[in-house]
Amino acid sequence: MRKRKMTPKACLTLAVTLGAGTLLPMPAAHSASASQAPVPSVSPTPQSLAGSGAAAIVTSRVLMVADDQTDPAARDRLVRELKAHGADRVDIVAPDRVPEAEAGLLTVRLGPAARPDIAQALGDTAVPDQAEGYALRVSGGKPHAEIALGGTDAAGQFYAVQTLRQLFVASDDGWKVAGTQVSDFPSMPLRGTIEGFYGAPWTHADRLDQMDFYGDVKANTYVYAPKDDPYHRGRWRDPYPADKLAELGELVARAGANHVRFTFAVSPGESICYSDPADRKVLKQKLQALYDLGTRAFSIPLDDISYTRWNCPADQAAFGAPGRAAAAKAQVDLLNDVQRNFIATHEGARPLQMVPTEYGDLTDTAYKETMRATLDPAVVVMWTGTDVVPPEITNAQADKVSALFGRKVFVWDNYPVNDFGNTSGRLLLAPYDKREAGLSAHLSGIVANPMNQPYASKVAVFGTADFTWNDKAYDATASWPRAMAYLAGGDRASTEALLVFGDLEHLAPTFGSTPWQPQAPELTARVADFWRAWDDGRRADALAAMRAYANAVAAAPATIRGGAVEKGFTDDAAPWLTATELWGRAMVAMLDALEARQAGDTTRADALLADSRELQQQARAVRVSPPRNTWGSVQPKVGDGVLDVFLVQADVRIQLWDVAGGGKNLALDGTATASSVEQGLDRLAARHVNDGLMGTRWASGYSDNEWVQVKLAAPAKVAAVTLAWENACAAEYRIQTSADGATWTTASTQRPDTCGNDVIRITADQAVQYVRMHGVRRKTTWGYSIYEMGVYGAPVS
Repeated sequence: MRKRKMTPKACLTLAVTLGAGTLLPMPAAHSASASQAPVPSVSPTPQSLAGSGAAAIVTSRVLMVADDQTDPAARDRLVRELKAHGADRVDIVAPDRVPEAEAGLLTVRLGPAARPDIAQALGDTAVPDQAEGYALRVSGGKPHAEIALGGTDAAGQFYAVQTLRQLFVASDDGWKVAGTQVSDFPSMPLRGTIEGFYGAPWTHADRLDQMDFYGDVKANTYVYAPKDDPYHRGRWRDPYPADKLAELGELVARAGANHVRFTFAVSPGESICYSDPADRKVLKQKLQALYDLGTRAFSIPLDDISYTRWNCPADQAAFGAPGRAAAAKAQVDLLNDVQRNFIATHEGARPLQMVPTEYGDLTDTAYKETMRATLDPAVVVMWTGTDVVPPEITNAQADKVSALFGRKVFVWDNYPVNDFGNTSGRLLLAPYDKREAGLSAHLSGIVANPMNQPYASKVAVFGTADFTWNDKAYDATASWPRAMAYLAGGDRASTEALLVFGDLEHLAPTFGSTPWQPQAPELTARVADFWRAWDDGRRADALAAMRAYANAVAAAPATIRGGAVEKGFTDDAAPWLTATELWGRAMVAMLDALEARQAGDTTRADALLADSRELQQQARAVRVSPPRNTWGSVQPKVGDGVLDVFLVQADVRIQLWDVAGGGKNLALDGTATASSVEQGLDRLAARHVNDGLMGTRWASGYSDNEWVQVKLAAPAKVAAVTLAWENACAAEYRIQTSADGATWTTASTQRPDTCGNDVIRITADQAVQYVRMHGVRRKTTWGYSIYEMGVYGAPVS
């Protein structure tokens, strides 16, 4: 990962709060006194961290005390951090060769916590007895400052250094290390990611960078399982070519240098003959090739396959007719063989991991019954939650699934993965959330499945690492700004810009109709405040507040691209950043148009309104293209359902300026009906299309000639209609209006190229009471599905 050496004045102690309706400014770095420095926040949040008095001044020459029990990766990282924070020279000496203390010289001791000199320097700082734990103490003052970093194992030493690097504090006269004592260990034994998405796998350079990132955030697990790596799944029997094997060997080594367990996964379920000794031999040879490269963790995912058919006739003879129990019997036979005859016979190999075919529910079945009764207790079972993308994971759910599989499960968390239809056009930048505190007592660990965009995934993965290290202390609202600050290299302006941008990419969908994270909560609150103040007559205040935020939206992309933020992130987010700038400029122009109209300058208002509309069209014309994702070429979604709706409301208010009540969403007070409802399901009924909730939807039957309409509470002049489509959208449709519900006029015909939020402007010259979306041609084999239909205009008295 790209490292930046910063001067003291460039490095800020960040404390950012993004609250509803308020983006609080980050405080400037504190000027530390000669003897003390503030204690910065640390991520992941330690189990115990407290100030311990005077800060330690980083001297130009530092003495590091280390021996052959000192972890080399921890030692090298510590040297690098000291040199990046004011030390010109770091002398490394053994504990029995430490010279007499020199006045003012900083001494740093690194190694096992039980080493006598470290134990003495730690004093009363508690040393955890858990794996990967560490104790750290920073003692400033005279005659010399001392820092002790003691690990319960090599990983603990490395993590102690990762904490120390966050304790450097800038001051007017150089760098200091905050006087601190830390006692820390991870709550979950398995923490990290699984590269398990569909679409173009990450590049080798992407993965190497990820290993460095995982080291920084104390994640210890990376599962290599890209669905579209042919040698992982479709061609699992074939050995990796020499060049690919060399890359994997380099990746294994980089993972090890960051105390990350490279876990090699092979997914043979689409074609394996479970009972065939030859297939089993080939599978073990595949694992052996990675073992020879240094891999010690292995996984056999059996997800996304059918258990209603066999891949060979011999399996029917061996395990019976296809079905849940028979599939589990065959899989257990294979998995037990690998665990007992490969894992158990290879020194250092960790327990085998597997992904069951039934990986995302809490229903007991013959499949799960067979698994819990016969699968070797050592095998680790993965689970995705109550659904493929779970809206929450609770302790009770974890207990239930553990009972179903007869062991604590290992969660494969499908966030922030964006390889499925409902994520089309989306970067998922909301914080890691909705996972219950205390899960560490009920799970063996959590790995996040990232996006096809590796650098953008760091926002959510940062939070995942924070949660799995200390779930009981995790706070998503505090962790999220720290993740952005990490990407921004500590730069204040870039962090604020990332928070603005992240709010516009906040929506996190599931496979169902209800997003489990809302879109743009900050902007939503500001829009509500704006219209409330506007309608209360405080229009100047409303305009000033919203213009400041609109300017922040418009400026955020340039700031993010300004050099402080990781280039990989700006590359991943490039089309979204381009679209965000255009949407932000459209907001500014629209607010200026409102202000001009308020001042009575209709000519200027009309010109600005036209400018805003043009910028909106340019934003909608931006495209995210392959090969990263499976979506194809689509529009990048930016604040959809919030930002675009605000612009529609403002647009209609200007058009209907002299009409009382102009510009409101009249659909909310109307009555919706439809030509049909999918399978007669009440949760998909027509009334959900105008209930104001983006988590509900209407869906039609499976034919082209379907419609949904809203009867307004009173006749109105309608200037715009908005449709927030689910993934089952229309290739062509008409917006029709009627005064009596019998005679219809086609106001507009639309042929959208992507599924998203459509804004249809129509001429508001006649009063109507009915507004209908009439489908002409579907994009999918499903019916039509709409989250919300908005009708904007003014009632006619």
